Amino acid sequence: MKSMTSTSTKILDTAQSLIVAGGYNGFSYADISAAIGIRKASIHHHFPTKAELVALLVDRYRQQAEAGLNSLREQVSSPAEQLRAYLNFWQTCIGDASLPFCICAMLASEMQMLPDEVATRVRAHFHSLAGWLASVLAAGAEQGLFRLDKQPEEEAQMLMASVHGAMLSARAFSDPGLFGTIVTPQIARLLAPAR
Repeated sequence: MKSMTSTSTKILDTAQSLIVAGGYNGFSYADISAAIGIRKASIHHHFPTKAELVALLVDRYRQQAEAGLNSLREQVSSPAEQLRAYLNFWQTCIGDASLPFCICAMLASEMQMLPDEVATRVRAHFHSLAGWLASVLAAGAEQGLFRLDKQPEEEAQMLMASVHGAMLSARAFSDPGLFGTIVTPQIARLLAPAR
């Protein structure tokens, strides 16, 4: 059973790397087979369809993201520091290429072409992330740490778009530093003293 688990994990990890590199339609089971040296039939044994594979991958990604955000909330009391830690996480991942792009953002760029079971999970990730960001922004505003020009939910959407857009720009220009150049002013705007 252990080898089955590790094979499934290798398949999921490889699929994640392939999605980050080229999206849902940018990989096949043949690519996974070549990358980890197993037959396509073995991949189908673990994941009968590509849609099922990617749906499970998004579930795993969402669980990891939600666990990370919850852990951040438990370990860091200041909403401003929680937000900085979230942005620093992405800046580090993009800088060292450990996770150069959010897989849900990559999949969202193909939303109209995704199978329903994948698209639904991608949307759920964005709803969850927006909810977490809105709660951090609302708590920071209540504590006088943030000045919000709009409702926390709207500010969260703007910040989320800025983060994912910064990922895209960093990738397009092959310049990981561009991520910080784009998102740092967003934080500065939120931290500005009340008018």
